[in-house]
Amino acid sequence: MLRTMTTATNTLNQLQQQLDIIGNNLANSATHGYKSSDAKFHELLYQQFNNDKADTAPRQSPTGIRYGSGAVLGQAQMNWKVGTLQSTQRELDFALIEPKQYFNILMPGDGGEQTVYTRQGNFYVSPIANGQGMLVNADGYPVANSDGLPITFTDDITKFSVNASGTLEMTHTNGNVEMVELGITVMERPNLMQRLSATNFGIPGNLADLGVTQQEVLTDLRGAARNQVGIEAGALEASNVNYEKEMTDLITVQRSYQFNARTVTLADQMLGLINGIR
Repeated sequence: MLRTMTTATNTLNQLQQQLDIIGNNLANSATHGYKSSDAKFHELLYQQFNNDKADTAPRQSPTGIRYGSGAVLGQAQMNWKVGTLQSTQRELDFALIEPKQYFNILMPGDGGEQTVYTRQGNFYVSPIANGQGMLVNADGYPVANSDGLPITFTDDITKFSVNASGTLEMTHTNGNVEMVELGITVMERPNLMQRLSATNFGIPGNLADLGVTQQEVLTDLRGAARNQVGIEAGALEASNVNYEKEMTDLITVQRSYQFNARTVTLADQMLGLINGIR
């Protein structure tokens, strides 16, 4: 009975984590640039009890009995498919239409500034000192150019636009056009990235332990590689959450949770009967 209760409680704990993942997906179904996660389960260690050697009865089922110890959440894999595009007709709304391409955002981190990666392309102009302006994201963090520096400009910009290679064109009141390349990076191995928030990803600190280098995980699109950029102005990428799938998974997990909870209850009742016999 104790083995039964241990197996069920192990699985209950992992099912709770899957419920959290599904809940997070549903909560961000309307978040632009959000990538959903999918939970994968693996079997925990099991113990094999073989039949007695004197038992020679023919069987169609596998010989012996296998006692498991539950399931464990192996890895929450990201769904990297591109979401649908939503037209906004706003100058500073940009949508990346190629998978695994991400805008570069500068955020404060341990020991200074760090670059994080996002597909949420709704940007804004924030005034800074000396009559200058800076391109920022919705949280107020600077948007980086292809050199990893904040994009700044004078406050007399009358029009923003972006071309097919991801170059931001800024038209001044005197008619001059200033051009700067938006920092765009390709995640070659996105499942190694660390999710920092709903839409922001960062480089994990244990890349060396994983046996890879930063160059193997990320590729900055510069120079001739800029022709690989896929971007559309005046639009935003919607979340790629499949609402119907998430609701189906939610029902399945709830049923599994109820089944394992009932297993604990039955094991407890059987222990009570055994104690009563004694």
